[in-house]
Amino acid sequence: MRSLVIIGSVAAGILLGQIDVFNLYSAHLIEPFLMIMLFGVFLQIDMTGLKKSFKNVRFASLTVLINFIWTPLFAWFLASWFLKGEPDLQIGFLMLMVTPCTDWYLLFTNMAKGNVNLGAAQLPLNLILQIVLLPVYLLIFAGSLVEIETLTLLKSILIVLFIPFILANIFRFIYLRKFGEKSFENKILIHNDNMQFVFLNLAIIAMFASQGRLLIQNPKLLLIMLVPIIIFFAVNLIGVQLVGRFSKMNYEDTTALNLTTLARNSPLSLAIAVSAFPENPLISLVLVIGPLIELPILTIVTKILLYIRPKYRIFGKEKQSKI
Repeated sequence: MRSLVIIGSVAAGILLGQIDVFNLYSAHLIEPFLMIMLFGVFLQIDMTGLKKSFKNVRFASLTVLINFIWTPLFAWFLASWFLKGEPDLQIGFLMLMVTPCTDWYLLFTNMAKGNVNLGAAQLPLNLILQIVLLPVYLLIFAGSLVEIETLTLLKSILIVLFIPFILANIFRFIYLRKFGEKSFENKILIHNDNMQFVFLNLAIIAMFASQGRLLIQNPKLLLIMLVPIIIFFAVNLIGVQLVGRFSKMNYEDTTALNLTTLARNSPLSLAIAVSAFPENPLISLVLVIGPLIELPILTIVTKILLYIRPKYRIFGKEKQSKI
């Protein structure tokens, strides 16, 4: 359903972009919309629970190893092989793949009957590491593709990420002290996911209103990105299943590991791309196209995981890890 909404936003943006006033001024709305969306993302993350990420040492270690060492190297290989000669597409692909998801992976984990609590415990750790390491990955892997000014990149991250991050934590702290956790969950978090999605789509509409003509000029962009993204998901799905079996993890924990390391955080990368690479709109377009491919694939992955679930019973069901 969300994929269809995103497609609708893309279409609406392209149509509005044919009107000169929207085409000229919509670009100024992209960054504010994304910052409001990121405020909602950060609002749902309890940073005081960061220590929970390390309670299951095996799971945390595997998550960090796959998300922040294997995945960047594999993404760089795929970008170099399939997107050679297209530096903007390579950078967009790399930015998409090196940022683990911080929201909807839990939805798919739940749909696949995985260990949601174990996956949720890794959320603060994944968020902190991707914010810290994203500029490092860009300088290492993308520095040879386009000219990147380190100060400009850091300034973009500071504005686009840290301002919403700090404001969200301040709001969360004040609200919890005044009204309590139950009120926060029932009155704030219950509407937060929809708010994030609304502003993500507003940003997509604004982006395609300003750059939709570029996509029309590059109609094969979706097909070009399809192959490396499918390979990324296929290899990581199979690889993590093998890791889970080798580590003697049960189905619930292996599924949580699968979806924690498969789902990507394209909105966060998109916010950085818009701010850091304003002269390279193709980078941002890749990050908008990402969810159009990713969400259907994650739905298929969920079906596959549920299909193989009974096979774990052959070896006997182990006790599910707890956080």
